[in-house]
Amino acid sequence: MSSATRNPFSMTCCLRALLEDASFSGRSLRMADTRPRMLRSYQQTRAFTATPRRMQDKAAEKEDDDVDTGPQTITAKFKKVRERDGPDADEEFELPPGARVVPVSASYFTGNSAFFDSWFTLKDLLYKYQTLPTILPSEVPRTAWRTLPDFRSMAGGVVQASKYKKVRAVLQRLNRIQPDLMPEDVKSVLDNYKRPDFAAMQRRRPKIIDRFGRARAAGRRKTSNAEAYLVEGSGGCYVNGKPLFEIFPRLVDRESILWPLKVTNRVDRYNVWASSRGGGISGQAGAITLAVTKALLTHEPLLKPVLRRAGVITRDPRTVERKKHGKRKARDMPAWVAR
Repeated sequence: MSSATRNPFSMTCCLRALLEDASFSGRSLRMADTRPRMLRSYQQTRAFTATPRRMQDKAAEKEDDDVDTGPQTITAKFKKVRERDGPDADEEFELPPGARVVPVSASYFTGNSAFFDSWFTLKDLLYKYQTLPTILPSEVPRTAWRTLPDFRSMAGGVVQASKYKKVRAVLQRLNRIQPDLMPEDVKSVLDNYKRPDFAAMQRRRPKIIDRFGRARAAGRRKTSNAEAYLVEGSGGCYVNGKPLFEIFPRLVDRESILWPLKVTNRVDRYNVWASSRGGGISGQAGAITLAVTKALLTHEPLLKPVLRRAGVITRDPRTVERKKHGKRKARDMPAWVAR
């Protein structure tokens, strides 16, 4: 006798298994005596006896499955009910027990499903067409995207400015795709995010030269406003009815005002009549510089590349930071004394 047979616990388990097997199979205990005392493995498959009634039900279910070969989704069943019973089937249709309604959008349970759907659509387009050739940012045609309030109305909820900034970055990247290779789905998506009034914005009122040969333009810098008239002449420059050196004693300010004419070699070909108000000396000088540049472009539009390289076309947006409460200036705080 082996060691497993001598173990009382193992003998008890084997005897219990033997009795359960005999009772399940319906055999008498006398027949069980002929079975071995030690069972190698107790993995017998218990086959329940099927009644005639159950066999008939199974045959009927199989026939139904063979006849109905269509899709077994809830939507397909609902369509079949509508086709069979007409438009009044909405009241009779009931979901089967245990069924779960799945939302159409994958981001339904997020904070703003409309925004995330649009965001995932843009990301999918970027991933799909990221290998297409692109053009330089300077060669991209000027485009105005929807503002943050407009984008929030499109998304149907509150959208953070940081998320809107990411959407703008993806739109600008898609807009850099080479125009002749841009797919139609990308064009349709970009058109949805462009401002509808952008075409009217591009049609600005053209600058003209009046009957006296003058070109008028305005400029701003900090809190200063300036207005300049440029007319063909011998190179005179007057500000508020006085010569330039009387209003601007510093050389850097005078050089800044005449820089658009110097960089294009037009100092001795035009006269400048300007008026400035508000702000300080440097602010008024920057405002007059921008006004002279715009008036010069009215006379000679082909000088725009030269003036752009000189850096006088774009307005300088820098301003003085406002003073805060409890501080002596914008950021300067009074000295802290311990005692």
